[in-house]
Amino acid sequence: MRAAYASALHPDQPLRGLTVGDLPAAPAPDGWVTVEVRASSLNHHDLWSLRGVGLPPDRLPMILGCDAAGVDPDGNEVIVFPVVEDRADPRGYSLFSERHPGTIAERLAAPRENLIPKPAGVSFADAACLPTAWLTAYHMLVTRGRLAEAESVLVQGAGGGVATAAVALGVALGKRVYATSREQWKRERIAELGAIAVEPGARLPERVGVVIESVGAPTFDHSMKCAAPGARIVVCGATAGHRAEIDLRRVFAMQLEILGSSMGTPDELAALLRLIEEGTVRPVIDATFGFGEVERAFERLASGAVFGKVVIDHLA
Repeated sequence: MRAAYASALHPDQPLRGLTVGDLPAAPAPDGWVTVEVRASSLNHHDLWSLRGVGLPPDRLPMILGCDAAGVDPDGNEVIVFPVVEDRADPRGYSLFSERHPGTIAERLAAPRENLIPKPAGVSFADAACLPTAWLTAYHMLVTRGRLAEAESVLVQGAGGGVATAAVALGVALGKRVYATSREQWKRERIAELGAIAVEPGARLPERVGVVIESVGAPTFDHSMKCAAPGARIVVCGATAGHRAEIDLRRVFAMQLEILGSSMGTPDELAALLRLIEEGTVRPVIDATFGFGEVERAFERLASGAVFGKVVIDHLA
């Protein structure tokens, strides 16, 4: 079976451990079915796996990828919810490519209950963007951030998958969205999505009800200062540093909520699919590569020059 997999772990040069070639398909556990993958997408999770974060050497070779859309054994078009119950993991779950083979392959074994019908009007490429980054953004905004209670949102570090999804979703759901980026061309893309682009650390014209934080230490003080009384600062990552300094006086004086967030639920993924089907919002795709160009897709992701999702078309 053709697959893209981690064959070795290199913390400083992750792409050295990426191999594209044939691997035997692992037997599917009881209650699992095989999906013929039509499209997948990349996440920074894949680069972290190649660095050995969350992926120990004894699990190699490991097929990479968390996101997939394809066709189930009955011919139904489906999107695959990427979370698998895992009692051995402190979180209580794992993602595809952590303990079970991932999605960047011709076929994927998944629990039958993880298969969600893909609407005919949603392309395989768009669907493959949703299970990790877009679901995480939706969960952060709607569920953890209680977006319905807010009028405005700040998204730190737009460009990557989660932050860009949060910008697009916030605008689509009728909120004023401010988004930061260090790069002018990304700020221009932010504006094209209907948000207000600002430089990192810039003063906003108002304090916001929800902050989407995935950058970490460099932006967290700005996130705190931009938060309105009672605001929710929702954290899903710390790509630029995980040890942020927090002024606790601001936390209690402004009655702020600092909330951790990771992934989402199958019902939320289905709700997100409905938004796509209705035309309320559409995934932002940076670039699409054929399966024979997987190495180039990973290089694109690792370059840091992406705005949105990098998609793999498994039929190209």
